[in-house]
Amino acid sequence: MTRFVRAAALAELQGADGVLAANVEGRSLALYLVDGEVFATDDLCTHGAARLSEGYLDGDLIECPLHQGLFNVRDGSPAGAPCTVPVKSYTAKVEGGEILIGIEE
Repeated sequence: MTRFVRAAALAELQGADGVLAANVEGRSLALYLVDGEVFATDDLCTHGAARLSEGYLDGDLIECPLHQGLFNVRDGSPAGAPCTVPVKSYTAKVEGGEILIGIEE
């Protein structure tokens, strides 16, 4: 079963140039805004201890600030070396100007 939990206001993400760190029930997440859609992944790179929310967003790819590896924010798949392990992704939706993240129970 999935329940949706507030992560941030959409305006916060828009004001953060499309990448924002959020804490949702003890999980460190990175939120992304790509072509009007919101996506969410774990914030920690699977290759090194770096926060993806501090990386560079180019289209639907987030570049890790530590080793410049890439992940697709749509599904968390690795998209560039040295990253080979996917980062966990979450269902995200916007309701009433609020970003909601799906948490599996």
